[in-house]
Amino acid sequence: MTTFRPYHPNDASHCLRVFDSNTPRYFGPHERDGFVGFLQESQRPQDYVVVERDGQIVACGGLASLDEETAGFVWGMVDQTLHRQGVGKALALARIEQARGMGKRRVVLNTSQHVQAFYAGLGFAVVNVVADGHGPGLDAVEMVLVVSDRV
Repeated sequence: MTTFRPYHPNDASHCLRVFDSNTPRYFGPHERDGFVGFLQESQRPQDYVVVERDGQIVACGGLASLDEETAGFVWGMVDQTLHRQGVGKALALARIEQARGMGKRRVVLNTSQHVQAFYAGLGFAVVNVVADGHGPGLDAVEMVLVVSDRV
């Protein structure tokens, strides 16, 4: 059974294990310190969640409000051993629905070329690519999804 729940500071080591399982293919080793800092922020956003399967944290990710119309995915990841099993899709779709519920018009994200096709399959479109933007061999791929058309 897969469940979503709010992140708690006691989850940090488990989220770091998930991060480490995706390094260096999906995250550069130099990005770890930024993730640690994010997890340690005293006002950790209420919208950062962990995904548990059989009592183990297997994924985590969040959504940040960037402006009145835009939300952004933050630090989303799935344990590498569970890729292509629907966990990432469930996490992404939950965050898209959360953005809709917040009245956001679009969702943006920054990923790498290795995950670009996954997000394209959910309807995200590439708006910019910076070669090696996340480090050697990891392009920074900016993507956007229009989630609603407000009148």
